[in-house]
Amino acid sequence: MLHLPKGYHSILDLKQTEKAIKLVKDFFEMGLASELRLRRVTAPIIVMKVTGINDDLNGVERPVAFPIKSLDDRQAEVVQSLAKWKRMALADYRIEEGYGIYTDMNALRPDEDLDSIHSIYVDQWDWERVISRQDRNVEFLKDIVRRIYSSLKRTEFVVYENYPEITPHLPEEITFFHAEEILDMYPALPPREREYKIAEKYGAVFIMGIGGKLSNGEKHDGRAPDYDDWSTTSAKGYAGLNGDIIIWNPTLKDSFEISSMGIRVDEEALLRQLKLTGFEERKNLYWHNRLLHGDFPLSIGGGIGQSRICMYFLRKAHIGEVQASIWPPDMLEECRNANIMLM
Repeated sequence: MLHLPKGYHSILDLKQTEKAIKLVKDFFEMGLASELRLRRVTAPIIVMKVTGINDDLNGVERPVAFPIKSLDDRQAEVVQSLAKWKRMALADYRIEEGYGIYTDMNALRPDEDLDSIHSIYVDQWDWERVISRQDRNVEFLKDIVRRIYSSLKRTEFVVYENYPEITPHLPEEITFFHAEEILDMYPALPPREREYKIAEKYGAVFIMGIGGKLSNGEKHDGRAPDYDDWSTTSAKGYAGLNGDIIIWNPTLKDSFEISSMGIRVDEEALLRQLKLTGFEERKNLYWHNRLLHGDFPLSIGGGIGQSRICMYFLRKAHIGEVQASIWPPDMLEECRNANIMLM
C-alpha cells in the first residue's frame, strides 16, 4: 500500500538524512552485536541454484537467476535472504554455543509488490546464533526478542540526542502475542488488519506462530518450511517458535514489521514441515541433506531491515527516502506531489 501522509514534509533534508542513516546503522549494528554476542562475517550475494541454500520466502517468489560462463553455464541465483546460508556458516566457522554471526545482507526480490515499505532491493542485518537443545522454547525466544528491542530503544534515544525534533515513540516494553490470540481478539478481521489493531494499541508487539495454520484453517502469514520452526506445539495448544517484531509507525499511522525471526528447525521439525507443505523432495537437496545428517548446530536467527529501521527512526514516509532503488513512474509522480522525494 502506498501511504501519502497528508501535509508530509521530511524532518531532515537529503544531506542530514544521509548522515543520520549512518548514525542509525552504525549504532544499532554495534548494539545488536554486543547484545546477542554476534561476530560480523562476509556473506555472498549469489549462490548456486538447486542447492537449497537460497531462501524460498513464501515458496512462490522468483529469484534473479543467470548462467555462469566459467561453470559451463550452470545457473546461479541472487539471494533473496540468507536464512539458510547463515546456519551453514555457523557450522563452517565452528561458532560456539551462546555466540553467533551477523552480516550485511543485500538481496533482490523482483516479485515484490512495490509500495511505501517494500522495495526490489532488500538490505538487512541477517544474524544467527548457536543454541542448546534446552534453549528451544518460547521463553528463550522471548528473551532474545527483548534484547533486540533494547537495542532499538537505545538507538531511538541516540537519534533523539542528535536530532531533538525526532521525539521517541517506542513503548518501554514489547508485548507478546501468539497469532491465535490475536485471531481470538479480532475474529472478523484479516491478518493484516489484526496487526494494525494490535500495533496501534500496544506500540510494539512480537507476534508468534507465523506459518502454521490457525483454528480458522488459515495462516497468519506465510513462512518457508525449512528455516523457522513454526509447527512445534506447546501444552497450551499454541504452535510455533518464531515470529515478527511489529511496531506502530507514527508517520504512516500503520503497523510496521521490522524483523522476522525464530528458533530454527531441527531434523524432526524439518521433516514435519516439509510434509505439511508438500515439499518432501527438498530433503534430498545439499543444504537439507546436511541438516538431516547433523552437520548444523541448533540455532536461532532472523533478519532486521536496515532501511526499515532508518525509515522509522528518521520518520520517513517511503522506504525510497533512505535507499536507492527502482520505482514505477506513477509512484514517483505521486510521491513527488506529496513532498516525498525518493533517492
